[in-house]
Amino acid sequence: MTDEAARQALKRAILLEVQSRLFYEQVASQTKAPAVAELFRMLAEEEKKHAQALSSRTGPAAPERESVPDTLSSTILNAQVRRQIGAASYEAAAISAALELENRAVAVYSERAESAADPQEKELYRSLAQWEMEHQRFLARLNSELIEEIWNDKGFWPF
Repeated sequence: MTDEAARQALKRAILLEVQSRLFYEQVASQTKAPAVAELFRMLAEEEKKHAQALSSRTGPAAPERESVPDTLSSTILNAQVRRQIGAASYEAAAISAALELENRAVAVYSERAESAADPQEKELYRSLAQWEMEHQRFLARLNSELIEEIWNDKGFWPF
């Protein structure tokens, strides 16, 4: 891959992080559910760290990780979010949209980790892909629970 292709991939990755952060900040500011606001604030902060790691390619190969991923996977947070929102609400739609953003990030970073020639770049994208997979797993589980909840609430089950 050429240096220009690597630069374009890096720009695409930074843009993806910035767009995700802005979306998460918007949801956090608009929701009336405190647990959902906290969830989206944490996600926004993580996306900010990802963008910084990508922007400062002279820094460590992977972004510094703190306790946020553990917090994201917390069943307590999951339960709080589920209690505070309805399955067919703005917040539930935002969780579904966030899942799609995370799916896209995992795909972009995994692809770049495979194609990067530079070992440090490869490690950066591999690490980001793994970090985004943690978000993806948490949001996918939460989204599935919300979908099941709406099916139960609306009696959609055919059996």
